[in-house]
Amino acid sequence: MFITFEGIDGSGKSTQARLLAEHLRAKGHEVVLTREPGGSPGAEEIRRLVLEGDPDRWSAETEILLFTAARRDHLERVIEPALAAGRIVISDRFADSTRMYQGLSRGDLRATVDTLHALMIGREPDLTYVIDMDPELGLARARGRQGSEERFEDFGAELQRKMRAGFLSLAAEFAGRCRVIDGTRAPEKVAADVAAIADRALA
Repeated sequence: MFITFEGIDGSGKSTQARLLAEHLRAKGHEVVLTREPGGSPGAEEIRRLVLEGDPDRWSAETEILLFTAARRDHLERVIEPALAAGRIVISDRFADSTRMYQGLSRGDLRATVDTLHALMIGREPDLTYVIDMDPELGLARARGRQGSEERFEDFGAELQRKMRAGFLSLAAEFAGRCRVIDGTRAPEKVAADVAAIADRALA
């Protein structure tokens, strides 16, 4: 099974992905925990290009190509081999993030994202958690990390508000695989909901 976590910056996706991996491993499953952009050596190099530096470093169109290149490498080298070996793959972000951040953030480029995805990726997750959170809280959390990968946080709260609405709309569009989770609660309460959904899906 291929499971992804989506949501705005600071919503707790990475924590919940890690907690779900721990939960499933404790139940005897083989789990590969990965992330995007990144997850493979080549994709991690692209990650540094797109997440660091000035917000205006790349156009949205160039970003779409960079993210798609990173995703293709990740898919070839990590995701597909793991799924073929019968493992569960959990990824912190996947194509839905590109549909939102590059498809909506600076113009209406969703059709371009979808065309490239169909051409170069051709795979959707089996289960996607959309961790929902107030954009101001998420942004405060994200900035509190004091990391170097803050290029998208630097676009500000307006982008995060737009992304939150976009992710909720996406969850409705892909209702068959998406589950919206309230991320404002304590991490262990969120994790309990996430684990219960995964257990039902795997059963």
